Amino acid sequence: QVQLVESGGGLVQPGGSLRLSCATSGRTFSMYHMGWFRQAPGKERESVAAVHWSGAIERYADSVKGRFTISRDNAKNTVYLQMNSLKPEDTAVYYCAADRNWGMGLPSPDYWGQGTQVTVSS
Repeated sequence: QVQLVESGGGLVQPGGSLRLSCATSGRTFSMYHMGWFRQAPGKERESVAAVHWSGAIERYADSVKGRFTISRDNAKNTVYLQMNSLKPEDTAVYYCAADRNWGMGLPSPDYWGQGTQVTVSS
């Protein structure tokens, strides 16, 4: 069993930055590919970014390329999402996810965090 706990969400002005963190339990963190999804009100959950267990491959949604960066620290069992140049349309609940499989990202996550709210507004 893997538990995921997100932190770092909040209210930020357009153009601002936030860094989300996802701490995981267990000793199997390095076996999982990790990613971030988000869900805005009235919309389906969408993939934002994913990172291979090795850290060598990253995938991003077109809407966040060049603004968001995903990274992982296998020694700390933690994955991060650095979000820069935030826009109002980035407002959503952001979820951390873990997947044993890799398919141009996370095809079917095995575990999910509880989510953290990100609100971009002036």
